[in-house]
This record gives sequence, C-alpha cells and structure tokens, in this order.
Amino acid sequence: MVMCLAVTEELLRQRAEHNNCELFSLEEISLHQQEIEKLEYIDKLCRDLKILYLQNNLIPKIENVSKLKKLEYLNLALNNIERIENLEGCEELQKLDLTANFIGELSSIEILKHNIHLKELFLVGNPCTEFEGYRQFVVATLHQLKCLDSKEIERSERIQALQNYREVEKQIRDQEQVYLLKRAREKEEALQKIQEKKEKKKEKQIKPKPGFDGRWYTDINNINPDPLEDKENHQQKETEKEDQEWKIDKDDEEDRAFWEEPTPYTPESRLEAHRYLEEKRRVKENIRGQKMKEKPPRTLITAEGKVLNMNEPKLNFFLKDDEENNQFILDLAVYRHLDSSLIDVDVQPTYLRIMVKEKPFQLVLPAEVKPDSSSAKRSQTTGHLVISMPKAQEIIMANRKTPTLVEPSDSNKLQTNIKREQVEKLEVDPSKYSFPDVANIIQEKERTGQGPINLQQQKVIDTENSYVDFEDDQDVPPLI
Repeated sequence: MVMCLAVTEELLRQRAEHNNCELFSLEEISLHQQEIEKLEYIDKLCRDLKILYLQNNLIPKIENVSKLKKLEYLNLALNNIERIENLEGCEELQKLDLTANFIGELSSIEILKHNIHLKELFLVGNPCTEFEGYRQFVVATLHQLKCLDSKEIERSERIQALQNYREVEKQIRDQEQVYLLKRAREKEEALQKIQEKKEKKKEKQIKPKPGFDGRWYTDINNINPDPLEDKENHQQKETEKEDQEWKIDKDDEEDRAFWEEPTPYTPESRLEAHRYLEEKRRVKENIRGQKMKEKPPRTLITAEGKVLNMNEPKLNFFLKDDEENNQFILDLAVYRHLDSSLIDVDVQPTYLRIMVKEKPFQLVLPAEVKPDSSSAKRSQTTGHLVISMPKAQEIIMANRKTPTLVEPSDSNKLQTNIKREQVEKLEVDPSKYSFPDVANIIQEKERTGQGPINLQQQKVIDTENSYVDFEDDQDVPPLI
C-alpha cells in the first residue's frame, strides 16, 4: 500500500532555502512536482505567505489555506481538485490558477464572492469549461473579476451575462447533475478495477512454491536428494539468467499493455498511473540494491599473498624516487574540495593503500620503506596528497656541491703522499732542468750570449768555473 504524501515541516524548510529555512517570515514558496496528496501545516507555519506554488501534484481537495490572510497568488494547476472550497479566509487573494483539474461542480465558484480582491481566475482544462454558458455564468457570479482564462472581461459582456443570469444558472445546474452522475459511475468502475487487480495479485501469491532448497517434495521424510534432481537443479541455476531475461520481457509486455489500455481521464486514472510508476521505480531500486549487495568484494591481496595495484577512484598520480634524500614521494591528485576526513592513508613496508571515499587506491612500491617515518601532507591550493616514504636501506650518495667533512683513512693518506712524491720528481729533476742564480743575475747577463738556450748552457759552465777561482773581497764594493 502506497502511503499518502503530505506537506511536512521538513519539506517546507527544505523548500525555504532562499529564506534561510525560516518559515515565520516566508513570503514565497514553491512546492510543485512533490507528489503531494494532502495539504497540511501551511496555514499554521507560514502565516505571511504571499505566493504559493502547488502545481503538478496529486491534491484532491483545497484545505488548510484559509488562514493565509496575506496570500495574493495561489497556483493549484495540474491536480485532482473537483470542487472550489475553503478559500474564504484568503482576504488578499488576487490570482487563482486552477488549470487542468477536474472541477465539474461549477456552482462552487460562488464561494469566491468573499474574495473581493480577486482579479484573475484560470479554469482552462476543467470539465466545467465544456458546459454551455460557462463563461457567462462565471462573469455574472464574480463581479470583481477582471480576467477569466487569460481573456479580459469587457463591460458589455458583464451586462449581458447579468441579464441572462437566471437562464444560464439553470442550464449550469442541469449540466452539473449530469456530470456528477457520470463521476459516480466512474468512481464505481475505478473501485471495481482496483479490486480485480488485488484479487489477481492474491492468486499469484497463493500459487505453490518449492521448498527452502528449491526442490519439490512429496514425502517430508525423504530428504535425501536424488542425483538426477541435483543435475536438474544445476541446469536450473544455469537457466536463471534466461528466466530473468524472460521476466524483463514479460514486464515490458505488462508495461505496454498498461499504457495502451484505454481509460478515461479521471482523478482515479491519474492516481493509478502515479502508483504504477512509483511501484516500477521501487522495483528498480530493489533490483539495483540487490546488485550492489551481490557485488563481489574487492580483491586487494590474493590468496597467495600477492599485493595488487588498484586505482578505483581513478585519480592521477606520480611516484618519484628521490635518491638524494633516499625516499619515495607519491603525488596523488585528490579532488580539491574533498574533505580530508574522507581520506585514509595506510603505508606498509612493501605497498601503499589510500581509501578515498571508501574507494581503494593501492600501489606496490619498488623497494621496502619505513612506515613509521613516512609522512602525508595535503596541498591547500591544489588539494593533492603528497606522501614521503623513507627507504628502509640507507644509501650514502656523494654530494658534489658541498665538501665532505669526513677525515681520510690511513690508506687514503698513503696513496695521496705517493702521488705527491711522483709529481715532485717529475716537476723537479736536476739532471734535466737548471735554474739561474737570482743572486748573480747581473753577472749572468754580462757573460751570457745571445738567445735563451745559450744562456742556460753558458750559465752552468760559467758558474762552475767561477766557483773555483772566486775570492770574496769585502773591501771591494758591490756592483750596481
């Protein structure tokens, strides 16, 4: 049984977002297409309403709006209303829209005489508009009206309608009686149709069903399954998909038959169509829910213990091997406006797992890391998640930019000393090279010949001879 949807305080607050969900000061609210079947709480919670939209619902009766003293515009188009009533208290009502309803009791408009500010009335699409003399009766009954069904009322039209009011009123009353009798028959037929459908459903439910294990038993004492029955059950499981497809085709046939069946346009048929659509929607939701339940669990780690890579949230990522700092850095492009409380990070020695809105992102790492030393940060500008994971095996990398402060070992010292000695021997060799005596450079200039080569050769010979015959006389002044 489908429950009757009514106006609730929660619904009113949801539709009053433009007024900070406050109802006491609310002046305009739209409740269209909410499948409402009963009006409640509006006149108690929203006393200051000026504009009320209730079109395209399933409202059968105008009620609980008479206390809206400030109401100026009421839209009740596309509903199941059959009579105009309970609008006397709407003192400021200026516009009333009752388009495409089921109003056949045209004389009920007399109640609108109390709404002295009513200027516009819409009754297009109602059965009463087909009555002979409909417009003349409305114009003559409601003197305050200025526009009926989007057509302005002229003064001559009103005078003529008042002159023929008695005759037109009698015609309207007679046509009303005929219509009310017709509606009574339609209601009886609708009730019979509903009862027939209920009986058909009961018959389907009464049909015998197999036992709890899907087998048919004639003897309750014989519970041992027969091998042949097992084969039949196996075949039955294999044909379940075909049965489901057949059911879908059958549902399509029933759906086609329902919509192709000729039915009169009445409040009952409109309500029946709504119930049918609602039932179909509920069945689809149940099927969808079953599929979600039947969905196999995620396999993050196989039975053999192998960790699988997975990116169910479908996020871009980049894994960097930072050799200088001996760590791995993962940059995961998490949604910028996603709340951090919906992200769960789990770092393991060989893999990394991140749950984003209960969807796993799992990545196998190239080398073992230290989970306790790992850190996770979130960018405030891009929203990206950056995770730093130090490697478990520390590797010392040479840094060419900064000099090392480590003292060299003894073996390194010996090698450097040997290299230095070899360099000194190659650079300074008295057998191959000779240098001029700086102290006697003036004498060398006097004795040397032309050219640098003769200078060097003559220098060696002269110095050797000078050393032998040389006598230092202190009384002789030095040469300048």
